[in-house]
Amino acid sequence: MGRSKGLPQRKSIRLKGYDYSQAGLYFVTICCQDRICRFGKVVNGEMILNEYGQIAYNEWLKTPDIRKNVELDEFVIMPNHIHGIIRLMDRGELHSPGLHSSGLHSSGLHSSGLHSSGLHSPEISGVCGTPLRSPSQTVGAIIRGYKSSVTKQLGLLDFGEKLWQRNYHDHIIRDEQSHKRISEYIINNPAKWTDDKFYRK
Repeated sequence: MGRSKGLPQRKSIRLKGYDYSQAGLYFVTICCQDRICRFGKVVNGEMILNEYGQIAYNEWLKTPDIRKNVELDEFVIMPNHIHGIIRLMDRGELHSPGLHSSGLHSSGLHSSGLHSSGLHSPEISGVCGTPLRSPSQTVGAIIRGYKSSVTKQLGLLDFGEKLWQRNYHDHIIRDEQSHKRISEYIINNPAKWTDDKFYRK
């Protein structure tokens, strides 16, 4: 698929002037250094996680426990990258009932649980690098924390190489149609692995 038709362009450069602590949905992609397949392999269209991949999966699931303003939507651990949709919530939503992620799909590789209420049409209100909220609540801080956690866990298994590619790709999801399209892209990623821009044998 490379870049699937209609899939939004994902850039590693943050959107200048955008407040990445603002409530809303964000599509992120995190790649392994040199796109080396660290997390397992795709067999017959299904992702089979190895020990490293299971750690990457488990650490992603911990994100809402560590950062209470975060809710996970669809995600998938691929051999050399991770796709995920995360929702940052408003302060007023943090203790509201029914806002946490639902159970996993039967494959055990995806997580979902958001509804259209999580969508937004954001206004640019911050300055890049100077968010209006605590830096610990920004998308960048969430990704950095996740990368660090996985690296630390793999280090306990004597993994000493560079795991992650610097930075990450992001896309701000602005409407329900985009959310649906990206969710389907994530879910179908293993089945279309050989056509993916990140594909490596």
